[in-house]
This record gives sequence, structure tokens and C-alpha cells, in this order.
Amino acid sequence: MERIGGETMVLYADLRERLEVFEAMRTIARLPGEFVTKTVKGNIYHYFQATLPTGRSQIYLGPDNESVRRLIEIRRAGEKDVRADEVMLQRLSAQIIAGGAWPVQPDMAKVISRLADSGVFSLGGVLVGTIAFVVMGGHLGVIWGRDARMTQDVDIATDTGISVAVPELKTDIPDTLESLEMGFFPVPRLSRTEPSTSFAIRGKTLRVDILTPMRKGSQVPVPIRRLNAAATPLRFLDFLLEDPVSAVMIAGTPCLVRIPQPARYALHKLIISQERGASATDKMKKDLKQAQALISLLHEDRPGDIALAWESLTLRGTGWVKKARVAAGIAGIDLSRFQ
Repeated sequence: MERIGGETMVLYADLRERLEVFEAMRTIARLPGEFVTKTVKGNIYHYFQATLPTGRSQIYLGPDNESVRRLIEIRRAGEKDVRADEVMLQRLSAQIIAGGAWPVQPDMAKVISRLADSGVFSLGGVLVGTIAFVVMGGHLGVIWGRDARMTQDVDIATDTGISVAVPELKTDIPDTLESLEMGFFPVPRLSRTEPSTSFAIRGKTLRVDILTPMRKGSQVPVPIRRLNAAATPLRFLDFLLEDPVSAVMIAGTPCLVRIPQPARYALHKLIISQERGASATDKMKKDLKQAQALISLLHEDRPGDIALAWESLTLRGTGWVKKARVAAGIAGIDLSRFQ
């Protein structure tokens, strides 16, 4: 683990702030379409109705306010200014990469960017797994060791019970992946009666998995209607999805995503490392390496975050605590510092 320089982290903060303003316009800058509004319970919401190869799709811009109206005027005035903004964001990202930050690889960045465009993160989607760990590194100002950051999986998790700002807002993950024209196809499950929760590309290792917290021990895929997709239920995932944070995916063209709180991610990795079977030793080792790196960093920079996450974990029951402590012992992590 290496620290990223202070000047580069200032650039990161600047990029994140600018993306929060221009993300919606970056989404629609290169798409044909028109602006529309909806009124829900007396409140006005703005959308861009885009014409895509797969049909018409509405992209949510936000509630009626000065910033959204300004973005609409910029688009209506012409795409030249929008393109200039996108070039500026790309330049900032390039400077951050030159300063040492590790970028998301192009194919994965393309997929995540299109998912962001479609509104997946606005609808409660959260990046989890190693790809979230990679994004988290730039957010926290470090470069992780190579063996802890390598992945070809894009894991998107969401809770079925989440309340989104606009109840009518929806997207379509299968259509979004198809629009990339990368060859994504739904991976069949063992039971033909169950919907696919994963998408892959023939001949490549790149994969997109949709996940959700397990309820009442059921392992049956759960429909996520606002994403028009089904998700694989997993134990302990609810702890990871609580109060996610906004972060920048550093890539050729950066975008905003949502990732778990770093302290919760670290403790979650300890727990799931104890759920790995004998055939998943490498994954268990990777879990522990990521937890160890994060806890070491947070102990120096933000020890209170771990204390709060640990307090929340203890409320989940003794089984959770036992798994975390056993894994911490294996990894040589002293959790008593945060209790």
C-alpha cells in the first residue's frame, strides 16, 4: 500500500465536486433526445428522454432546481460547452492517474460508466467486491498492492427495501449491457426456472453480477423491478450496504459511483472470509488482505470509523462477532483497539 500525494488528492476532491455538478450532463451530452418533466406528489422532476439503439429510455436528471435548469440550458444552447466540460473532467482524471492513482481498467470502466449513465447508482445500486475496493483506494488516497486489487467482476448490490427519491424512476440493466455491444449475455442458472443474476461475455472473464441481501435464508433470485433484473441473495450483505458513500471511478472518462463505507467493507470482508469453502482458499486470502490493508489505513487516518462500524456489527449478534474475531486472528488484526 502506497500513499497518493497531497496535490493529487486535491485534484481528486476537485474532480469529485465537478462531477457532482456535471454528471447528469455528461450522461446526455452524446445522446439524441429531449427533455421532459414529471410531477410526483406536487414536486417537479426533470428527465432526458434519450433515443438509444435498444429504444427510448428516460434518464433522471434531478428535482427542479437552479442547477438542473442550468444544465438543461447548457445542453439546449449546444453541445460544445458540454464537450469542453467532459474534456476538462478527463484531463483532471489523467492528472490524478499521473499522480499515482490506480485507474479502473478500460473494459470495466466502460461498463460501470454506462451503468452510471442508466441511473443504477441513483436507484440505490452500490459497487461491492474488489472493484469497490479499487475505487475505494483512490477515495482514501492510497494505491493497493496488486494482488489485492485485481478483478474482472463488476458486482452491483442493492436492497429490495430501499426507498429512492422518485418512486417511478426505473432503469433496465440487461438493455444497458446490451447497448454496449460488447457481447454480454445472461448466464443461465442451474435451475432453468430461475432468472439469471449474472451477465458475461463469451471468451472473456469480464462479468457483471447483481446481488441483494438474503432474507429469511432464501437463496432464490430476487426480482429488482426498478433495475429490471434479478439479484442473487447473499448473507451479511445488508451490513455492507448501509449508508454507502459517493466516490469517483478514476478512468479515462471518470464518473460518480456509490461504494460501501470503508470500515464496513473491511469488517464485512473478515466475516465472509469465514464463509468460504475449502475450494475458495485464494478468495479467503484476498478477503483478509483487503481487510488488513483497510483496517491498517483507517487505524492511522480514521479510527473512529472502525469503532462505529464495529459497534454496529456487534448489534447483529454473537455469530457475526465470532466470525470477525476468528478472521482477525488469522490475519493478525488487533480489533481490541476499536472496541
